[in-house]
Amino acid sequence: MSLSFGISPALVTPFVDGKVDVTRLAGHAKECLSRGCRSATIFGTTGEGPSVGALERDRVANELIGLGFPADRLVEGVIACSPEEAATSTSQALNRGASAVLLAPPFYFRPAPDDAVCEWYTAVFEAVGSNLRDIILYHIPGMTGVPLSHAVISTLRERFPGAIRGVKDSACDPEATFALIKAFPDIEILVGDETYLGRACAAGAAGSICGVANIVPEAVIALAESGQDDPRIVELVREICRHPIIPMVKALVAHVRQDRAWAVARPPLPTLDAQSAARAIALLDPFGAPTKAVA
Repeated sequence: MSLSFGISPALVTPFVDGKVDVTRLAGHAKECLSRGCRSATIFGTTGEGPSVGALERDRVANELIGLGFPADRLVEGVIACSPEEAATSTSQALNRGASAVLLAPPFYFRPAPDDAVCEWYTAVFEAVGSNLRDIILYHIPGMTGVPLSHAVISTLRERFPGAIRGVKDSACDPEATFALIKAFPDIEILVGDETYLGRACAAGAAGSICGVANIVPEAVIALAESGQDDPRIVELVREICRHPIIPMVKALVAHVRQDRAWAVARPPLPTLDAQSAARAIALLDPFGAPTKAVA
């Protein structure tokens, strides 16, 4: 099965002494590409994007590219409430050549009616101006509290023709995902829930931005390309979801990379100890997941 977007790991962010360790991040991102991922996504939910300020996001992206990660294979997450911050971060990403921007709706004042959500995105897009392109709308209502309805997506596509590349659907609702694929067959629908990613790709999804691709990218790529779900992935995701999700993904990356620094989460998220991750680590055995010792 040919996927137009493919698999992009929602990269976890390594913190050392409270700061993003760009060298570690670059090494991990490059390895994900070498293992078959089409791109890599920084500062999404799994990457603790809301805990990283705009200036730091900009610095890290520039340094990442400076360390040899290709800009055109970088998806940059922007999760901000003010249209000014969202527009500035989006412009910076596009100007440095990012493949796409994963742009979440504002998340503090809620519930937010559809027309107000459209006006927020309109303010951001108008501020970005003529360079606007390759926007992936980020539908993750469990975190933002602001769902992106079909009406919002349609309105933004009408107002900004060609600017909306796709939608990342992280609502974890298979029926809603399949309805989204059916309603918008001409843009890229990306599925954040790996438990039904195979079925979704068989139905027309373009790929995924997801956390498990940090850990076993080959298996995630295989299920997407085959159009068949993988029970090993389902069991792993269910175990991850029994814990704080982002810290658990970071603990698994720390195990695979044999580098405890990867497990450290930025407050307010907790950092999990190795014992908490033991069952999830055991579930990696059927994948034959390689481990990479820290350099």
